[in-house]
Amino acid sequence: MLFDIVVIGGGPAGMMAAGRAGEFNKKVALLEKNASLGRKLLITGKGRSNITRADFIPQELVKKYGREGDFLLSPLAALSVEKTIEFFEKRGLKTKIERGKRIFPESDKAGDVLKILTDYLKKSGVEVILNSGVKEIIKKNNKIEKLILSNGREITAKNYIIATGGKSYSETGSRGDGYKWAEELGHKIEKLRPALVPLKIKEAWPKMAQGLSLKNVELTVFLNGKKKDSRFGEFLFTHFGISGPIVLDLSGKVGELLDKGKVELNLDLKPALNLQVLDKRIQSDFLKYRTKFFKNSLKDLLPQKLIPIIIELSGINPLKKVNEITKEERQRLVKLLKGLKMTKLIEV
Repeated sequence: MLFDIVVIGGGPAGMMAAGRAGEFNKKVALLEKNASLGRKLLITGKGRSNITRADFIPQELVKKYGREGDFLLSPLAALSVEKTIEFFEKRGLKTKIERGKRIFPESDKAGDVLKILTDYLKKSGVEVILNSGVKEIIKKNNKIEKLILSNGREITAKNYIIATGGKSYSETGSRGDGYKWAEELGHKIEKLRPALVPLKIKEAWPKMAQGLSLKNVELTVFLNGKKKDSRFGEFLFTHFGISGPIVLDLSGKVGELLDKGKVELNLDLKPALNLQVLDKRIQSDFLKYRTKFFKNSLKDLLPQKLIPIIIELSGINPLKKVNEITKEERQRLVKLLKGLKMTKLIEV
C-alpha cells in the first residue's frame, strides 16, 4: 500500500504532524515502535504534561541556532503559543498558567493531553501502526524508497517525516535512531549535548539536602567567572546533585559551556533581597536570638534541612553565641546566602 505520508515516531510531534496531514485528506500512516503512543508525554511535567510556556518568544529560540535558525520562524509562527492553546481548548482541554509561565492542563493529567492527540488522529483518519520499529531505511537516487519494519513489513510513501525525538530517555524509545537515519541520508549531525536534564554536582553538600525543594530562588551559570545565564523559580536538591524547573532550563547552556572552561553555578537563596537588605534582616534575627547558639538562629530564615549545611559552609562555630558573631562573620553569611557555589561534575 502506498501512503501519501508516513510519520516515524508516535510522540507529540509525530502525532501532530500525522493528524494535520490527515486533515488535508492525505493517506497517512504513523509508525510507533512501542505498544502505545506518547510514552514520554505521559511522564512530562511530573505526569502533568507541561504543554508550552506563555512567555515563549520564537526569536529567542531561533537565536540559539545562529544564522541557520531562521528556517524555524515559519513553523513556529504557524503553531504559536496562542494557536497551541486554542488547539487543545477547542477540543475540550482546559489549561492553566503556573509559576514560570508554564502551561498545564487544569486536570493536571498528562493522559488528558494524550487523549486529545489520539482522538485527533482518529478523526483525521490516520492509520496508527504500533509495535513497529523501523529496522532499515532503503534509499534510491538520494531519496527514501521504502521502510523495512522490525516485523519484516515494508512500507512505502510519497513523503516521509522522521519525528523520533532526541536521545534523552531511552526507556521511552528515544534512542537517537533519527540521528543515525538522517546521517545515512546525507545530513550532518552536530555533537549531541544533554539538555533539559538534572545536573550532577562535584560538591558533596547538595546531596545532604536531597529531597528539599525551594521556590523563588535564582540560579546563575558562570563560565570562567563571567555570568552567562540565569533563571528564577523552583529548584530541587537530589541524591546526585540538583534538579527542578530552573535547573532543567539551564542544563542546555551548562552542557554548551563545559568544553569552554570552568563552569560554576551560583544559587541565590534570597534573590528578592540585595546584600544590604538581607544583612539588616539577619541582624534583626540575630537580635531576636542574641543569647542562643548560632545553630539555633536561622530557623526563621532557612528550611530546616538547609541550616546545618549553611552553618558548615559559613565557617562559623555552630555553638557560638549569636551576640558574639562578628560583623565579618555575619557578612560572610550574607554573601553565602546570595551565592551558594556549585561545580558541574564532568562525567568521563
